[in-house]
Amino acid sequence: MKIAHARERNSPAGAPFRLHVAVDGAGARWLDLEIARRRAAQRDERLAHNSTLFRQPITTLDDHLARGMRVEALAEIVDRFEAIEAVDEDDAITDAADLTFGQPILHPSSLRDFYAFERHVATMWRRRDMDIPEAWYRLPIFYFSNVSEIRGPGEPVWAPDGSKELDYELEIGALVDTPVNNVSAERGEEAIGGYFVMNDWSARDLQRDETIVRLGPAKGKDFATTLGPWLVTPDELADRRSGKGYDLGVTATINDKVISQGNWRDIHFSFGEMVERAAADVQLRAGDVLGSGTVGGCCLLEVKDESGFGRYLEPGDEVRLIVDRLGELVSPVITRAR
Repeated sequence: MKIAHARERNSPAGAPFRLHVAVDGAGARWLDLEIARRRAAQRDERLAHNSTLFRQPITTLDDHLARGMRVEALAEIVDRFEAIEAVDEDDAITDAADLTFGQPILHPSSLRDFYAFERHVATMWRRRDMDIPEAWYRLPIFYFSNVSEIRGPGEPVWAPDGSKELDYELEIGALVDTPVNNVSAERGEEAIGGYFVMNDWSARDLQRDETIVRLGPAKGKDFATTLGPWLVTPDELADRRSGKGYDLGVTATINDKVISQGNWRDIHFSFGEMVERAAADVQLRAGDVLGSGTVGGCCLLEVKDESGFGRYLEPGDEVRLIVDRLGELVSPVITRAR
């Protein structure tokens, strides 16, 4: 399934997002799950009595997880959906062109961002004239980012105060959809409800000052993270499994110029290993987000000169991150309000 928070483009300001599922592989048409739920419950009155899924309205994925249900449970609504007459005229289905999309999880309970692609890590340490520390090869390393500044598709981003080196970072995001703790890497990926594109924005000049003291990034990272455009369940990717990742190409463009390219299959740590590390002696919760870290070569810090782009991001730029099967995540860069 492809699952998204979306609302009609002509909705009143402040209208809530509604949970939708793509009814075609390309994500061109979307089924409103609450309309589909009501229709199924009216057709079979036993559903509301026998199933929590059909007993209460479908609102957001956040609410669905809070009720103790996993992402895959939503498939039953899709399976039971019956179109009324011609599908083109069904009020349960809307064309993507008529929708505005929000982030796949509206209010993540936490965000752990890992450092799992060796090419990116090697570049960071080479800039310090040092080799990758031996510990990196043994331990999936992560830092906690800020869940209060999550952006969705199309939402603007700006450089934080004092920064002139705004950078994108193309990552894979994963949503934990069931509580786990002290789980093995072999079982870790079973806790993931789906994947999405993630942009871990960075203010490189602020980050450079902060990391001198080796405590990790803070204001160089916590001003924005963009997620979207939708959540893709693991079964949609299974046929492209390759090593610890998936054979899925990634591309970053700025103003429609290709800047970066890479592949998820090059990841050094699997998401199962990330879950194992994150859940060691603590409980991961449904709604927690894990980031892969930057795909090798997929940020300006690594490629701004060799790509010919030659600078960091400025107001007026448009960043587009593309991951095969996960979709395209577009973000405009604007001037920070003073």
